[in-house]
Amino acid sequence: MLIGAHVSPAGGLPKAIERGVERGCEAIQIFNQSPRMWKPTTYRNEDVAAFREAMADSPIEAVVIHAVYLLNCASDDAEIRAKSLASLTHSLRVGHAIGASGVVLHPGSAKTGHVGDAITRAGGTIAEALAESEGCELHLENTAGAGGTLGRSFDELAALLDAAGGGKRLGVCLDSCHLLASGYDIRTPEKLKGVLSESTRKLGRGTVRSLHLNDSQTPLGSNRDRHANIGKGELGRKGCAAFLSAPSLQKLPCVLETPGENREGPPRKEVLLAKRLRKQGLDARS
Repeated sequence: MLIGAHVSPAGGLPKAIERGVERGCEAIQIFNQSPRMWKPTTYRNEDVAAFREAMADSPIEAVVIHAVYLLNCASDDAEIRAKSLASLTHSLRVGHAIGASGVVLHPGSAKTGHVGDAITRAGGTIAEALAESEGCELHLENTAGAGGTLGRSFDELAALLDAAGGGKRLGVCLDSCHLLASGYDIRTPEKLKGVLSESTRKLGRGTVRSLHLNDSQTPLGSNRDRHANIGKGELGRKGCAAFLSAPSLQKLPCVLETPGENREGPPRKEVLLAKRLRKQGLDARS
C-alpha cells in the first residue's frame, strides 16, 4: 500500500512532490485546478516535464488527481453538466499527461430529483468525458449519503459504472469515513472483510483502484461527511489499522484527507501514524 496525503500544487506542479516528500508520502493527491473556480489551470509541457522529473527523483510512486467539488455530472441543469464535463475532461487529460493513477470523482447529486434519472445523467456525462480523453483512469468515490448524493452504496456505484459504459478506465475509490457514515461497519478486520467481499460481488474484482483514509466525526450510518484526524473519530486507531491492513487493498494508493492541526491538512506525523497503524494491522492479522 502506498500511503500519503492530499497536498497543494500551489507554486507549480513540482511543489506538490516537494510537499509530499516533506510529509513522508509514497502517494499524493492534488487538485489540478482551484477547487473554488470552474476555470481550469493550463499546464505547459515544461510544467508536466518538471513534475515527472521531480516525481522520478522522489520516493513518491503514485499521484491521484481529485476532480473539484463544483462538479455535478448528474445535474438536471444542462449548463452545470456542460461545465462539469469540461472540467472532468480537463482533469483526465492532465492526469494522462502527468502519469496519474487516476482522477477521483464524486459522481454527483440527484438533489431532490429521481435517483435513477440522476444516475443516467451522470453516466452519460462520465462516458463523454472518457471518450474525449485518453489513458487516465476515472475512480468514482463512494459517498457518505447526505441528501441526494450518488454512490452511497455498492449498488449505486455499480449502477453508475454501468450507466457510464464500464470499461477498464473506470474504477472506484473507497473512502473509509464515507463507508462508515453510509452504514458499512468496517471497524474490525472481520466486518471489513464482509464489506469488501460485498464490493467485489457487486462491483467486480479489481474495480477498487484507490483509497482515502479518513476517520469519521460522526457515527455509523449518520450519512454525514465529516472527516476526523486518524484515530480521533468513530473508526479509531483499530478501525484505521483494519482498513490499512486489508489484504485485498495492499497494492493501492491510499491518501489522507484529514483536517490535520489547524485545518492545514494531514501533516507528516499523521502520515507516519498511518504507516505504523498499517504495520500493526498486518502484524495482528498474521
